Amino acid sequence: MYKFYKILFLNTLMIGTLIAISSYSWFSMWMGLEINLLSIIPLLSSPKNVYPSESALKYFITQAMASSVLLFSIIMSMNLNEFLPQNSNYWMMMIMNSALLTKMGAAPFHVWFPEVMEGLNWVNSLIMLTWQKIAPMILLMYNTKMTTFLTFVIIASSMISGIQGLNQISLRKILAYSSINHIGWMIASMLNSQSIWLVYFLVYTTITLNIVIIFKQLNVFYLKQLFNSMNNSKMTKMFFIMNFLSLGGLPPFLGFFPKWLTINNLAINNFYFLSLILIVFTLVTLYFYLRITFSTMVINANETLTHKTPKNSFLVMIFNLFSLMGLVMCTLIFSMS
Repeated sequence: MYKFYKILFLNTLMIGTLIAISSYSWFSMWMGLEINLLSIIPLLSSPKNVYPSESALKYFITQAMASSVLLFSIIMSMNLNEFLPQNSNYWMMMIMNSALLTKMGAAPFHVWFPEVMEGLNWVNSLIMLTWQKIAPMILLMYNTKMTTFLTFVIIASSMISGIQGLNQISLRKILAYSSINHIGWMIASMLNSQSIWLVYFLVYTTITLNIVIIFKQLNVFYLKQLFNSMNNSKMTKMFFIMNFLSLGGLPPFLGFFPKWLTINNLAINNFYFLSLILIVFTLVTLYFYLRITFSTMVINANETLTHKTPKNSFLVMIFNLFSLMGLVMCTLIFSMS
């Protein structure tokens, strides 16, 4: 049973994001981000365990710093003509974008993100991986004219997430570095088309939700636990493997669809080098996804005949079916029409 204050703060968390993305002025957007930040801190902290409280403190310090930088850039932009030289608008926009990128955890402003994720439970991790990305990304869409700066961020996100994710044994950190990689793809998709960003975000959220549900059901946080837990249910093992392949963007699955759209859009707009970097470093992330899935299939494959396998709920089955068969269904529907 959830406590009343958690339901209250979850509502204000969502309201804060909605205020930020539906505002007409930068001050209202900043206010929405602050409501969002102050709502998630009680959700993250736990009286029973020191690690969530430590994560909440790290998250608060980082986000408060980013919020103060964002507020500084907004105030300076509004008083630009009085105090600053004429070409300062570009630098103010860069400072504002840097604050938003810090809030969402994009590289090279990403260092806090895996550390915060490491102390959270799976429900809070899901909020951090999905919902908390919405407001900063939509605010970043208003400043996408800074193509050079954003290209640097996209390349840094791809490279850092690919290289640092290789050596991890914690599932939460692997998902955190995976999220940084997908942030790079999402920023690349929003450079020229907001609708492609929306498709990408919805698909990424669906796949992440499926993976986190499986981890929560099995109550695992590290690779070694995963290998031992997967042997009880072949259906769960199959869903798990296919969702990770979908997250990596392999073609038969839904995760390939938004990447396909993004690469197509980048190629049309002559971002050839950027699309090449994204593809190459996504292969690195796909390598450590494959390492997890192959290990799950091969290692510790002993099964007990007397063990009662946990049944998957109908909702989980539907989510997984949509995630795994989405691309095939879309192809069939559009080819028939």
